[in-house]
Amino acid sequence: MRGVQIFSGTSHPTLAKVVCDRLGTQPARADLGKFANGETSVNIGVSVRNQDVYIVQSGSEKINDSVMELLIMISACKGGSAKSITAVIPYFPYSRQSKKKSHRGAITARMLANLLSVAGVDHVITLDLHASQMQGFFGKPVDNLFAEPYIARWIRMNVPGWKEAVVVSKNAGGTKRVTSLADTLKLNFGIVTTDRRRPKMNMAMTDSTVFFDSIDDDCTPVQKEDDPFVLHVQTGSHNNSQVEEVHRLSDNMESLLSANALLPDILTGARRPSELEAAHGCTDVRVHDVITGRLVEGHLVDDDYPPVDSMPASGDTTPGQTVAESSDSIPDPMAESFVSTTSSLPGDHALGGSFDAAESSDEEGSVGRAIEREKTITFVGDVRDRTVFIVDDMIDKSGSWIAAAETVVKKGGAKKVYCIATHGLFGDKSLEQMEECEAIDYIVVTNTFPISEQMVKKSKKLVVIDISTLISESIRRHHYGESVSALFHLND
Repeated sequence: MRGVQIFSGTSHPTLAKVVCDRLGTQPARADLGKFANGETSVNIGVSVRNQDVYIVQSGSEKINDSVMELLIMISACKGGSAKSITAVIPYFPYSRQSKKKSHRGAITARMLANLLSVAGVDHVITLDLHASQMQGFFGKPVDNLFAEPYIARWIRMNVPGWKEAVVVSKNAGGTKRVTSLADTLKLNFGIVTTDRRRPKMNMAMTDSTVFFDSIDDDCTPVQKEDDPFVLHVQTGSHNNSQVEEVHRLSDNMESLLSANALLPDILTGARRPSELEAAHGCTDVRVHDVITGRLVEGHLVDDDYPPVDSMPASGDTTPGQTVAESSDSIPDPMAESFVSTTSSLPGDHALGGSFDAAESSDEEGSVGRAIEREKTITFVGDVRDRTVFIVDDMIDKSGSWIAAAETVVKKGGAKKVYCIATHGLFGDKSLEQMEECEAIDYIVVTNTFPISEQMVKKSKKLVVIDISTLISESIRRHHYGESVSALFHLND
């Protein structure tokens, strides 16, 4: 193409070389290096006057060096009187920091967008932004391309029996991405969620609290007559509570619910057998598609696994000391429930708002939180004897991927699991951990993020989809002033 200069940064030269080959050109010469003190050095080796400049620079393991190198290259081309400068950023750095996580947090993605504009960028091409609303951070046009058409095409060509598969989201924040792929392939979808409890805190409760101390665990809706219902009253503070039995009722639960004299309305609504007990084969068949399990140290365990609270962590107790003696007081369920519904903790709320249910990555929900040894994981959907596609925009940590895969296989009965994402960051040995997980059969990513050849050869489950045709075609269409709308859909 005439009037075009394509530069490659040091983050992903392989992708830039393939893009240039598809466009019938070669990467323009640029000397990139560092001074002795670590400062980035950039020297553009060709004339860019009145030329359309495209700089291919993705995120990498050295993310800050990649960002600084991109900014300096844009500024150098701007000073060389380039006609236009387009930053091609397949994986946009700091895209997970697109909103405040705390009162004193920073919206780093917006700051990076401002830096690109100040450096002199005229256009930005990227793939699968972590939050699509980030396009509003820029004062310049942004083309947020999607890898979904290429992923859908790979599934159709390489997955046997894909028409009977199910697309699953591993968290609540990724449901929109999952439903989009499910609509493209005309498949059913499901969702996996894990609870995010708030940190426990001691709270003095001066008022008397009335609570009910028996819930029948049997699946039978009608309570046995031999099981009494006990009413207790708790008085005093939480740390020095005195529980006094005031009355023992021999009537069964059904008579108390009908009388509606002692139980509050909220308890009668919470103990309807048709909702809570139908999963065991009682009444409502719709609850059969809701599966719950226990996660201990990030792995799914059997229901009869010993409670984590009864097993002290290392350093919690001294030799010869029991679990009950290691704590000053025994946590009270009602006090914890009261605290969780009435307190406002700075670590849990962004700007004092409600708890963020749209967290869509492991890091978003874990920053500033204490690591919980046990969680409850819930899966909604029907995957028995089917292939499952667990989909998200990136793979960084492996915890949520392994938990979702073990849940759909061990609890849901899935026969094969594909972990699919656009950006394969694979930080903190996550690829090795996913390789060791027996529930995961394939790990599918694109080449937006640099993956070493050694890593690809070493992994037996990893599949890398080439999206260089998407990037090269977007550059060609942008240079000739053509529409890029066709790149958002897959041509069957």
